[in-house]
Amino acid sequence: MVAHWLAELDGSSVVVEVPASSANLGAGYDCLGVALAMTNRIELEVRVWSRGEIELTVDGEGRDELTEDRENRFVRGLEAALRMAHGELPGEVGWRIGMRNQIPLSRGLGSSAAATVGGVLAGNSLTGEPLSTSELLRLATQIEEHPDNAAAVLLGGFVVSASTPEGVEAIRFDAPRDLRAVLFIPDLRLSTRAMRAALPASVPLADAVANLSAVAVGVAGLATGRLELLGRLTVDRLHEPYRAMVYPQLPAMVAAAREAGALGACLSGAGSTIIAFTDSTAGAAALERALTVAAAEAELTGRVRTVELRNAGAQVVVRA
Repeated sequence: MVAHWLAELDGSSVVVEVPASSANLGAGYDCLGVALAMTNRIELEVRVWSRGEIELTVDGEGRDELTEDRENRFVRGLEAALRMAHGELPGEVGWRIGMRNQIPLSRGLGSSAAATVGGVLAGNSLTGEPLSTSELLRLATQIEEHPDNAAAVLLGGFVVSASTPEGVEAIRFDAPRDLRAVLFIPDLRLSTRAMRAALPASVPLADAVANLSAVAVGVAGLATGRLELLGRLTVDRLHEPYRAMVYPQLPAMVAAAREAGALGACLSGAGSTIIAFTDSTAGAAALERALTVAAAEAELTGRVRTVELRNAGAQVVVRA
């Protein structure tokens, strides 16, 4: 028998908008992220008497790739939020989902986290928002396994986050108004699992200390408007050198962006996107040219896109 609370939701709908994100930002492995003004818009309709069927349509990125099942990250987030709010979820409930996606898959721009956060936000909205922001972040992190992208998607802006025994600690601050991200988005896809497998079990002490100092100085710099310290923050010694063995074009692409005047440049998440920062229109144009030339020389096909950083996190835009 369908629970009373769920039966009342039959035919209800919710629309959420979720941003892309870039994690790590160089030295901040698994603890730093920033939201980007590139979004997915997801429409959900509750279908209580559909015998658990899921109907998914996708326009844009991920079309003909995303699955119509309960392993879909949006569905996992949605049903996790409903279970946290109300307990066990009856198997009869189904979903009609429509996605308009701008975030590319498997490019280090947080597509998985965006779907997961969109799901938990939609589930919370359907049931009258009983879950707090910290509970939503904890749910999303349990699904994503680490909080960096999920925190940036949910909260917007620059976010420092860490999993603790008590949950997830996340501290955000607004991105400076003039800061832009110039992205080179390759056609090449890299899975997070494969890129994590490239990392060693231990690293030299000097490299760990270098990253700690880069994160400390870089985050303080961003929080106080010292944008030149992005140059320090985005130099990593814990993961990018090892990932370059899997992604050999990486060093040349990052170097080209820095030589063209980027405030900082690095691998976005686990890649394959390269992200470079600038605070001027002229700087963005120079970075676009440099990355295009470097990609051609490296025989790396893809596209360049300049986006604003996004201080608004994931949002419910319609509830009916």
